[in-house]
Amino acid sequence: MSALDGLGIGWRPEIAGIIAQLDGLAFCEVIAESVGTTAPESLAALSLPTVPHGISLSLGSAEGIDTDRVDNLARVAALLDAPLVSEHVAFVRAGGAEAGHLLPVPRTYEALDVLARNITVTQSGLPVPLAVENIAALFDWPDDELSDGEFLAELIERTGVTLVLDIANVYANALNRRRDPWTELQRLPVDRIAYCHIAGGSVRDGMYHDTHTDPVPQEVLELLTEATRSGFASALMLERDGHYPPAAELLDELDAIADAAGMERVTANTEWSRL
Repeated sequence: MSALDGLGIGWRPEIAGIIAQLDGLAFCEVIAESVGTTAPESLAALSLPTVPHGISLSLGSAEGIDTDRVDNLARVAALLDAPLVSEHVAFVRAGGAEAGHLLPVPRTYEALDVLARNITVTQSGLPVPLAVENIAALFDWPDDELSDGEFLAELIERTGVTLVLDIANVYANALNRRRDPWTELQRLPVDRIAYCHIAGGSVRDGMYHDTHTDPVPQEVLELLTEATRSGFASALMLERDGHYPPAAELLDELDAIADAAGMERVTANTEWSRL
């Protein structure tokens, strides 16, 4: 089903020099809103499949979506010759106010109607398929009617989108809801995955935060290992969005992810690998 395979990474300018030396890297993802009129030179030089990842479309907004943002996603997809684009099952604005964060939508049938309508508009404006990502939520709405799995399965059924399964977000939500991460993961529509995210986080004020600035916790790697042992196989990528570690630490993190997923390592031939 997926146009992607193997181990990838979120391309960021701060780590572009490291990424350039990852011989076995299978694909990259780039924040769509960060791409200008031309592709970043060091990204284009990789000649890898690259997925524009939107963060501002606000697919869950009841007031609809800004078609100019859809047009920009389409432009970036064409610029990068992308196999697909991705966005979040979330909203970032309402009533003219910008939240500045990805916020969870209520898991209700009314919210499904909104999402399905906005996704259909988005799909009609894109030259490639759309995949949507499960987010980490620090709270649940009191009027939730469906579980995460039921909600995502219904959304996929209505729209035909595929899923960007963020394994770290599954862990975060399970931990914050005092549930078992593996049980929660198995309840998701894992037969409709386009590719997976994995990222780091940390506990603050008793809640787990999906920071993308911390190392991937051992517990998240163990969740990936358990999924791999059960037969789970999907393209998978590391997201890192700040507090970039030294190159050797980033390579170690990529190796740990590859090992947990039963994939070939991609770090053997870098200048830091030989130190």
